[in-house]
Amino acid sequence: MSKLLPYLSNKGFEAGLDEAGRGCLAGPVIAAAVILPLDFYHPFLNDSKQLNAKQRAILKKEIESVAIDYAVAEVDAPTIDQINIYKASVLAMHLAVDQLKHRPDHLLVDGNRFISYPLIPHTCIVKGDSKFFSIAAASILAKTYRDELMEKLALEYPEYGWERNAGYPTMEHRKAILSHGPCHFHRKTFRVQIK
Repeated sequence: MSKLLPYLSNKGFEAGLDEAGRGCLAGPVIAAAVILPLDFYHPFLNDSKQLNAKQRAILKKEIESVAIDYAVAEVDAPTIDQINIYKASVLAMHLAVDQLKHRPDHLLVDGNRFISYPLIPHTCIVKGDSKFFSIAAASILAKTYRDELMEKLALEYPEYGWERNAGYPTMEHRKAILSHGPCHFHRKTFRVQIK
């Protein structure tokens, strides 16, 4: 049984926000915004990191079918290098909110800090993806969309093993960067070390 809460504020539309790919060496950072019905409940929905790929794929379809609104946005590696990963993560969240057809009355943001979105109040929730359904749903969408993108990019750049590591700094990925050099999708400001 899930212990997640449906919302923080039950007045108007509340959008949960989360991102995926912040700690990666390659690929974009992707954020999602999700508005769920006030009475939403799901016994298995949780932080995407607590679920396997098959569970996330099933939940992605369920979330997209029941959500009042949702949107996914990305910020690419060159922009991450230009403005830094924190600002890029927030920018991706803002872009996701921009795409929503329903303007939220409140934003519920995973993490401990956020740059305010114009004219919409927000609340930061540390480990929010394990506390609120809307943030957990956003984490599922961001993670599944990003994993699918990295699998497609792996067809173009098979040497990095992105279909297995999704761009995260695994030993395999770090060794491949040192052997083949970085490509256009790598974040040039991120350090690559082999310990």
